[in-house]
Amino acid sequence: MLELIRAGGWLMLPIIACSIVAMAIICERFWSLQRKRVIPSHLVAHLWHQVKNKQLDAGQIRQVREASPLGRVLAAGLVNMQHSREIMMESIEDAGRHEAHGLERFLNTLGTIAAITPLLGLLGTVIGMIKVFSAITAHGVGNAPALAGGISEALITTAAGLSVAIPALIAFRYFRGLVDKYIVEMEQEALKLVEVIQGQRGARTEVGQ
Repeated sequence: MLELIRAGGWLMLPIIACSIVAMAIICERFWSLQRKRVIPSHLVAHLWHQVKNKQLDAGQIRQVREASPLGRVLAAGLVNMQHSREIMMESIEDAGRHEAHGLERFLNTLGTIAAITPLLGLLGTVIGMIKVFSAITAHGVGNAPALAGGISEALITTAAGLSVAIPALIAFRYFRGLVDKYIVEMEQEALKLVEVIQGQRGARTEVGQ
């Protein structure tokens, strides 16, 4: 492995650095974007039960806010549940925008890595081919070791760049779709809570549908 890194030239260093950062982001996002951490099951039903039985106090709202992104969105509406539907929705939308930004954390960095690592590999290819033509100019086409060094550098950096970019792009697309899905679901859950509190959703359907 060290021989391949040396043969790839100095451009292998930023490619390796990008691979380390990408792996760290992927692991962190897999941990943070677990469904149970973002959208706990039956949270809206639990909150509505507490509201209906007048068991919800400021301490419980604080616990809900600290537990999950959905909890923070719902808590923004709960602290304004004595006000009109419009005020509740405005508070929820403000909190939702903030949580959406948090769910997208590091994704721009991951997308940037997916975009630049092939370019780093391409730059390595260009540098390697320049060395090949320089060797041809200096020694002619009969010096195989001199030509092989430039060609190997070109191929190794290209392969390394693509090896980092492909999984990074796959992960970026996956996490982007997952975040979009979570945002829609949080909006739906928040709307259910607003409707039952404001009396716009029947007791039979309440929040479980």
